[in-house]
Amino acid sequence: MTTPILFGIFLFLALLFGFLNGFHDSANIVATMISSRAISARMALTIVAVSEFLGPFLLGSAVAKTIGSDVAAPQAITIAVVMTALVSASIWNLITWYFGIPSSSSHALFGGIIGAVIIGSGMDVLQEKGILTISIALFTSPIIGFFLGMILLKVTLWLARGATPKANIFFKRIQVPTAIALALSHGGNDAQKTMGMIAMGMVVMGYQDTFTIPVWVVAISAASMALGMATGGWRIIHTLGGKFYRIRPIHSFTSQLTSGIVILTASLLGGPVSTTQVVSTAIVGVGAAERKSQVRWGVMYDILVAWVLTIPATALMAALIYLPIQALVKM
Repeated sequence: MTTPILFGIFLFLALLFGFLNGFHDSANIVATMISSRAISARMALTIVAVSEFLGPFLLGSAVAKTIGSDVAAPQAITIAVVMTALVSASIWNLITWYFGIPSSSSHALFGGIIGAVIIGSGMDVLQEKGILTISIALFTSPIIGFFLGMILLKVTLWLARGATPKANIFFKRIQVPTAIALALSHGGNDAQKTMGMIAMGMVVMGYQDTFTIPVWVVAISAASMALGMATGGWRIIHTLGGKFYRIRPIHSFTSQLTSGIVILTASLLGGPVSTTQVVSTAIVGVGAAERKSQVRWGVMYDILVAWVLTIPATALMAALIYLPIQALVKM
């Protein structure tokens, strides 16, 4: 297979992952807004899609460099490894979307890289420090989201003590700027994963000598995610927006603020986090802070199962499809 054709296939897979990431994760940003009737579904998706596109331009590329260079030794990263990781993560996104399970695209990509690298080069080439850094970001951020959500709701309720029912109007309106901030931080974190994979592929294919992110890569990565976001993953929107508990404007505002703080902080520090898990646990934390009995904990159990299974499942999937993809690359 000629290099330009191979690069075209690789670029398509990377942008498909970006689109599915946006499609899958659109629920994270808009579900509570729609459920609390703060804004129409189509308007919410449009506003968020524009913000998603702008996020990577405003927040830099620290996360892309973490994903692209810290998981395995450079000699272990081949175009077959990168393509395998993208395919396995995309398949997992489609499976979990079909069943309406809010799973993590970040976990899926991480697991795909690990599975492909192990089959291609063995476990010795994995970089423990980088994997530890990414794992800490992925697994602690949802816990932080849960407890920060609890704290912020209690603070908000205290500040709004004695307020009239008209306070709901304020909480509905303020969700627009908080949703924009959350979308910017999400675009600045998740779009960078596509950017990192494209830059990684360009290095191993000889299109550039060092791991850098060209402006055009930022643009197409952001555009693919924004397009997926505008399309909207309605199955997962239904789960996040209505299956935990009856979400009111104050819940939506507080969970959005919580998620935005966690994801923005991680983006600036270069930590790839799971927006899905952060938003899910923030919503649950907010609900539990008001009344634990109102939360449908069975739904959270399903999400936690997906949280635990995503990395091993995508690593196994990548291990199974690596050799066929490697054979295709060598044709």
